[in-house]
Amino acid sequence: MACFIVPVAEAVITSIALKTMHTEETASTTDSQETSDGALTPHIPFKKKLGWLSNMLWGGSALLAFEHLWHGEIVPWFPFLTAASNLQDTMAMLQEMATTGVTMAGMVTGIWLVIVGITSVMEKRELNLRSAAK
Repeated sequence: MACFIVPVAEAVITSIALKTMHTEETASTTDSQETSDGALTPHIPFKKKLGWLSNMLWGGSALLAFEHLWHGEIVPWFPFLTAASNLQDTMAMLQEMATTGVTMAGMVTGIWLVIVGITSVMEKRELNLRSAAK
């Protein structure tokens, strides 16, 4: 009914966090970080990684919203969600948001954490390979 609202709320929060970050970064996919010996190592800044989460949340939420629109659960007139028209349906909608919506947002965030972890391991491995080659 309205499970997509929870990931949308998280996407809004991540988008606001991205906008408020004041660090200047290049538009390239990878950045470089200088080590103590002057060598450059690949590094992906956290702002870009947070952007991945934001994109994942916005994309998934858009697909879910389209699915709910397709099934007639979202309408172009107030209250916009058919489940919000009476109290009994509203309670069921809130229950779905608390269970399904939170689970979906948590799963997307968990997958993002795994991706960030793998990326971090790859960056460290590259650093170790470069230092071992010297």
